[in-house]
Amino acid sequence: MKRVILRTDGGARGNPGPAAYGFVIEDETGQVINEGVKYLGEKTNNEAEYQGLIAGLEAVKKMGATEVICFLDSELVVKQLNQDATFWLSLPLA
Repeated sequence: MKRVILRTDGGARGNPGPAAYGFVIEDETGQVINEGVKYLGEKTNNEAEYQGLIAGLEAVKKMGATEVICFLDSELVVKQLNQDATFWLSLPLA
């Protein structure tokens, strides 16, 4: 397996509030090959967005993919990943 598509989302009701994330991993044809969801308890919206991305990337790594294309709707996370924000948040992946 070479390239996969990772779609993630996270959210919190109340921000902070009850939070969860979900991710879907697709092959290059768009077929779903893995997915995951998790309730996180009391978190902020940004924490839920990042936790979803991290969980998805960990699943991609376990699958042995060599390239991943990520789709997510969090403007903050996308800007930080592209190093286009006023600050950078470093998160350990292990």
